[in-house]
Amino acid sequence: MEWIFDPNIWIAFLTLSLLELVLGIDNIIFISILSGRLPEKDQPRARFIGLSLALVMRVILLFSLTWVMSLTAPLFTVFGNALSGRDLILVIGGLFLLFKSTHEIHSALEGGDGESSRKVYSGFSAVIIQITLLDIVFSLDSVITAVGMVNNIWVMIAAVVVSIVAMMLFASTIGAFVQRHPTIKMLALSFLLMIGFSLIVEGLEYHIPKGYIYFAMAFSVMVEFLNIRLRKKADKVHLHSQFSEEDEAKAIQGEA
Repeated sequence: MEWIFDPNIWIAFLTLSLLELVLGIDNIIFISILSGRLPEKDQPRARFIGLSLALVMRVILLFSLTWVMSLTAPLFTVFGNALSGRDLILVIGGLFLLFKSTHEIHSALEGGDGESSRKVYSGFSAVIIQITLLDIVFSLDSVITAVGMVNNIWVMIAAVVVSIVAMMLFASTIGAFVQRHPTIKMLALSFLLMIGFSLIVEGLEYHIPKGYIYFAMAFSVMVEFLNIRLRKKADKVHLHSQFSEEDEAKAIQGEA
């Protein structure tokens, strides 16, 4: 029990928990968008199952560290780049994310006409399968990050559990907000396109610092929040002017 009083353990735990939470943002976005294609009563259950699967897979991978680290061994070379099992998983996951995000953007933009003009729900099982496929990719990246930061497996597991529980608490709020604001949903889908591209590039051994990606995402979200506030302010002014015109018209009619 000496580890309880070791400040280094607690610093590592807090740092890794925050990092896992940040790395899980893309997971929450993806789960929120996919669950949004389900009837409203099924969406909370889909988010809970999706994040529970993410937790289970991360813990399984942490207990299989020898196998996970063996995935980094080169398998073959393409255009001078040695590709490993991890690289292949990242490339396939990135391609799937690009395909799914493009499909969702197409459905959103073409929604005014044609078959998408009516609400079309996806099957619950199909949504869970898609969430599971991407959970594997996100979990692998998350676990490899944890291994690079901390040597104690129980600290890794505790950090992963805390981060997933935090995601579960906020997933419903984030999901509802994304579905309520079409521009936010489109921005989130753009993030997934960017993340999909970065996974492919990472799999091909071209490293993009995560800080650049998250800074771009944070800056875009900040700008969009400013736009939302401006739109709300403009709507209030427009509504106030309408009421003023109606009052003026009633006053003229009264005088007449």
